[in-house]
Amino acid sequence: MSMLEGDVTFSFPARLDLLVAGGDLIDPATARWGRYDVGVVDGRVVVVAKEVPRHLAAQVVDARGCLVLPGLVDLHTHIFDGATYWGVGPAPLAWRTGVTSWVDAGSAGAYNMKALWRSCAGMAPLRAKAFLNISAIGLVAQTGECTRDELCAADLCAATLSEHAGFLVGVKCRVDRAATGGMGLEPLRRAVRAAATAEVPVMVHIGAGPPDIDDVLDMLRPGDIVTHCMTGQGMSLLAPTGRPRPSAVSARERGVLFDVGHGSGSFAFSVAEAMLASGFPPDFISSDSHQFSVAGPCFDLPTCMAKFLALGMDLDDVVRAVTVSPALAIGATGAGSLDVGDPADLAIFEVAEGDFVLFDSTLASRRADRLLVNRATLVAGALLGPLAAEPPAPWVQLTDAQRALFEREEAELREPWAASFTSAECFTPWG
Repeated sequence: MSMLEGDVTFSFPARLDLLVAGGDLIDPATARWGRYDVGVVDGRVVVVAKEVPRHLAAQVVDARGCLVLPGLVDLHTHIFDGATYWGVGPAPLAWRTGVTSWVDAGSAGAYNMKALWRSCAGMAPLRAKAFLNISAIGLVAQTGECTRDELCAADLCAATLSEHAGFLVGVKCRVDRAATGGMGLEPLRRAVRAAATAEVPVMVHIGAGPPDIDDVLDMLRPGDIVTHCMTGQGMSLLAPTGRPRPSAVSARERGVLFDVGHGSGSFAFSVAEAMLASGFPPDFISSDSHQFSVAGPCFDLPTCMAKFLALGMDLDDVVRAVTVSPALAIGATGAGSLDVGDPADLAIFEVAEGDFVLFDSTLASRRADRLLVNRATLVAGALLGPLAAEPPAPWVQLTDAQRALFEREEAELREPWAASFTSAECFTPWG
């Protein structure tokens, strides 16, 4: 069947498996913004048009009054559930947040990578890829993984990357005084060496130094990624002048990329405001979802998006930073886009307007006039069903307000968790 729209004729099967109808599409990958219907056959997008006859679809998802986005791509998460200090299961988050592509940021190293690979395979239909930790033991403990020389073997890391090319998309290295200790910058040197051999990027975590942030940035290559780029800790990208450090500006100019990685201790509103005011927005917005951050004040990726909207970023730029930009950075073909032929991964959001209080990792607050409320998440054209939130690990200390989140009834789970918190006293302080 064909249909004329303007000067373009659309051809698609006479019968659609599913039609997402009436929503306001935002797809930076295809430069589509506005009222579109999205038709699906066999798990893939077959038509994106202003209006598709409803009778052609076996199932219609009514998206009127909602934003329709490509399935979100969360570039920094920890989803090696049950095997590390940080790991959290993605499925109870995915169905109510719109995140369809999950990227684990170094939970596993060469010694335990196959277990992560098997775990991710079991997450289907969700899509998962991973950065391999330069430390062979990964993040089995809270920190300290790079403090021993024999654990940071560049050749072993490179060989593991080669063996699992496609699933492994880069090398992760946490660089701060606790993670590397007396090893200083040596783990990062080895991470860069392994990544160069495998022709993949490095993702480097920054936090409380030493090492010196300028030395870290100077080691990075085009395509490498700095995560926690808006941290308020000692390795901040802000100079004492309140503007981005010259080393950060130089790194961006040569193609180094910058990721938020909110987490539980790595995002400060004051730093984000100064960076944005200086024309230094993040390339990627990610949640750093893990056992501690999912109980707030991070909560999830849509809450991170709302924080940047509150700070003045354009909606199109925010959507780009959680869809096509991270997908391109890791070579995830078809992710973060709703072009014809792409997997039919979609996130449908209602924009809730009001007066909300959002908190950063230091428990500083800012007002927000809108939150993104997920109303449906589809992977390969199939709606994800509700799944109760999993209680945190025994070592996670929560306030009563945080613990109540995991006792919500199913009907309440989709409502933004951040909207329940109006005081810093509701959170367990981090660090």
